[in-house]
Amino acid sequence: MKTRKLGSTGIDVSEIAFGGVEIGIPYGIGVKDKDDMLSEKDAIHLLHTAIDEGINFFDTARLYGESERIMGNAFKNRRNEIVLCSKCKHVRDGNGKIPAYPELKKLIESSLQESLKMLQTDTLDVFMLHQGDLEILENDFVSQIITDLKAKGIIRATGVSVYVPDETKKAIDKGAWDVIQLPFNLMDQRQKTYFDLAAKKGIAIVVRSVLMKGLLSDRGKNLHSELKKVEDFIKNYHQLLGPNATDLPSLATKFALSFDAVAAVLVGIDKLDYLYQSLQATNGKPLDSQTVQKGNQLSYPEPDFLNLANWSKMGWLE
Repeated sequence: MKTRKLGSTGIDVSEIAFGGVEIGIPYGIGVKDKDDMLSEKDAIHLLHTAIDEGINFFDTARLYGESERIMGNAFKNRRNEIVLCSKCKHVRDGNGKIPAYPELKKLIESSLQESLKMLQTDTLDVFMLHQGDLEILENDFVSQIITDLKAKGIIRATGVSVYVPDETKKAIDKGAWDVIQLPFNLMDQRQKTYFDLAAKKGIAIVVRSVLMKGLLSDRGKNLHSELKKVEDFIKNYHQLLGPNATDLPSLATKFALSFDAVAAVLVGIDKLDYLYQSLQATNGKPLDSQTVQKGNQLSYPEPDFLNLANWSKMGWLE
C-alpha cells in the first residue's frame, strides 16, 4: 500500500482510506437493517486486517451509529499505527438554523469530546465538519471554533465534508480547512475543476463515493427501472478494463487516484472481499494515460441526476 501526503498537514496516509459508515449503520445497496451488517467481532477483525494490509487512514463520524465505538474497541491498542478522522454532528439546529456562537461552540466541542470518548483516544488526526454547505462555510464562527481546537492540539488537522463544487471552492477560499472530503467518481467528475487549486494551496483532497454506493461494482446491475439509463451508461466503462484494472471497482479507484491532488480514496468496506478488492486497486499498476483520458471523457451527461441521497429517499436503491 502506497502512502501520500495529506496536503500540508505533515501526515502521511494510505491511498485507500477505510470508510466506517457501513460498520456503524445500515448503508448501501441491499443493506436494510442490522441483520445485513457485520457483527462487532467481525467488524473488528476487518479493521485489524485492514491495518495489517497497509491501510492506516480510517474515517468515521459521530452520526455513523456504532462506528466510532467499534473503531475505539478495535484501535485502543493500535492507535499509533493509524490516522483517525471523525466528523462533527450537524451544526444546524432542529429548525435548520446555525446556532449563535455560544451554542455553536458547545455543540462542536461536545461532539468532539463524545468522539474522543467513543474512539478511546485523546486526539484526532483530522476533525471534520459534516456537510459543510455554503452558509456554514461562510460562517466565521464555525471555522474559528474548529481552528481553535487545532491550536490547542486536540486535533492535528481541520477538515470539511462537502457535496457540490461551489462548496469546494468556498472551502478552499476560506483558508481554514486542511482537508476537503468530496464526492468524485467516473460518472460525476464535476469536482475536479478545483483539484489543482486545492493542491496549490496545500489542501488535501479526500475522495468519497468513488464506487457510488456500489453502483460501480457488481452491485450495479438489475437496478430500479428509474435508474435504467444509469445502469446502461455504466456498461460504457467496460471498454476501459484491461490488465491494470480488471474490474469496475479497481478501475474507479485507480481513476480517482490518477489525480495528484487526491491524497486518498475513501472506500466503504464491510466485507473482507471488498477490502481485498480495494487493496488490489493499489497494486502498483496505475492506469495508463490513455485510459485516464478516456475516463475523463466518459462522465455521465446529466450529473445533477446523480443524487444518491435522493435515490435512497425514492426507494430506488433497495
